[in-house]
Amino acid sequence: MARGSPVSRMERFSEGLELEVVPVTAFQQNCCLLRCTRTNKAALVDPGGEPARLLERVRVHGVELEKILLTHGHIDHAGATAELAERAGVPVEGPQKEERFWLDMLPQQAEMFGLGTSRVVVPDRWLEGGDTVTVGALSFAVRHCPGHTPGHVVFFQPEARFALVGDVLFQGSIGRTDFPRGDYDTLIRSIREELLPLGDDVRFLPGHGPLSTFGHERTTNPFLLEPEAFRP
Repeated sequence: MARGSPVSRMERFSEGLELEVVPVTAFQQNCCLLRCTRTNKAALVDPGGEPARLLERVRVHGVELEKILLTHGHIDHAGATAELAERAGVPVEGPQKEERFWLDMLPQQAEMFGLGTSRVVVPDRWLEGGDTVTVGALSFAVRHCPGHTPGHVVFFQPEARFALVGDVLFQGSIGRTDFPRGDYDTLIRSIREELLPLGDDVRFLPGHGPLSTFGHERTTNPFLLEPEAFRP
């Protein structure tokens, strides 16, 4: 474990789905090792850094790493992707193709934020809203949710009532929109049209911070209650 890295934690969402949340880098980004308990196959979602630590978690759990899933191309979510894909011999799926310019800029992003080195990522499969991705016997619906970045996607598992939302929505907040090609109105629309209709009971893991539910955010998140007050 890198010095200062938070302790990982286990979460179980259904008989078939469990995950270990592994915060990585100084940004404490919630990378997760997602496991299908029926098949013991797994995926790493948003591996932003510390590849050796992440591979060690794969080894400790004794899972078969099947793929890497990306919600978007910021360095804290994708920085270790190329190295992990090469070392583990697994494909990369996501994000949506409008994210190409962020993935192309991973080396520059790493230098800018002092995160060592990173390599350009070219996904084996670009995703679109309405697509499905699988991990073992689990199926995740893909939602295209631009606003934080243009090609951001969310992964929703309907049976477990669980979503991986990256940096679209947080407990009590939303993703930043001041990066290149970010847009506040687009982000609010993505949350309202792509996420909240999935149901108040849906639990979600954001890219940073604790889990929450769409219902809790719908009724308490100030950015959703008074979006005009926060318009840039």
